Amino acid sequence: MSNRLFQSIIRQTSEAIGRTIGVVDDSCVIVACSDSSRIGETITDIRPEAFLSTDVFTTGTATYKPFGNPACPEFAVFIVGTDEFCKKDIVILSVAMNSVKQQYDDKYDKVNFIKNVLLDNILPGDVYIKARELRFNTDVNRVCMIVKITSKSDISPYEVLQSLFPDKSKDFVINVNETDIALVKEISKNIDMKALEKLAASIVDTLSGEYYTHSVVGIGTSVSSVRELARSFTEAQIAIEVGKVFDTEKSVITYDNLGIARLVYQLPATLCETFLKEVFKKGSVESMDRETLFTIQKFFENNLNVSETSRKLFVHRNTLVYRLEKIKKITGLDLREFEDAIVFKVALMVKKYLTSNPVKF
Repeated sequence: MSNRLFQSIIRQTSEAIGRTIGVVDDSCVIVACSDSSRIGETITDIRPEAFLSTDVFTTGTATYKPFGNPACPEFAVFIVGTDEFCKKDIVILSVAMNSVKQQYDDKYDKVNFIKNVLLDNILPGDVYIKARELRFNTDVNRVCMIVKITSKSDISPYEVLQSLFPDKSKDFVINVNETDIALVKEISKNIDMKALEKLAASIVDTLSGEYYTHSVVGIGTSVSSVRELARSFTEAQIAIEVGKVFDTEKSVITYDNLGIARLVYQLPATLCETFLKEVFKKGSVESMDRETLFTIQKFFENNLNVSETSRKLFVHRNTLVYRLEKIKKITGLDLREFEDAIVFKVALMVKKYLTSNPVKF
């Protein structure tokens, strides 16, 4: 925050009300004052806990009201005097100072700038102009991750993530909504995706292990310019949504590893419904019992290997063959044949996709 901006407002207001007024920061140092000789002075009779709320308080000679972040105000405005007029004026003055601070933060805060880029709230042509104003490095590699909180707790995941990534010149933690927190992280040019997955896994483990908060993390692709951050952000959102449909057991999903699930996710619903009618024209998949569906799942997990699948299912090989023949009679697809297996696998994914009714981006 520019102390010169505070000083300009303080000087004009002091002339209007005829009292000495000023602003102190949370270390109790005067950063602006109508009596310029007091700037830099440390006020010793303010207790640190006074900045834990925005309530009006008085000392022996002055009236104070903190302002700024409601959870932990960074500044307090003061008027020399403790009478009732001071208490009324200080409330009005704090509103004015807080408004000035908010406008300044909106204009010059890097986190707010990144949030606007991610949400496409800034014109493409203005991105680099704004970046120059903020002295923001636009040509380094960054990646966007989204931490989606899936269970509530008493702690603030946003504050936890801020403590995990304290370097605010390189890493930006942004509250997107009640459940989603975006992390824009500066990375090396040739970073391995596994390193990012490991970092994301450590976030999930920290939130669940230390704070009993469950979450999933979506990772977008790395980008080399600030204008591309919105794309990485959208990819991270898609990764979470696709993972919610096809990889429900995973807590870390990367956009680059979505595979065929990404293709299915982008298909129109009408096309998916037509495809399912063609594949299951001889019989619906709903007619299969749970045991048959579990057999299909294990058969795919074991790469269509009959012997390995029967061993994992603890059934005789002939029993498995009988089940596969039963599936062939119902659907007309022989899962032992590679092409039929591919069609069936995709059809199951499409059906799962239609049932889930995912959010589109």
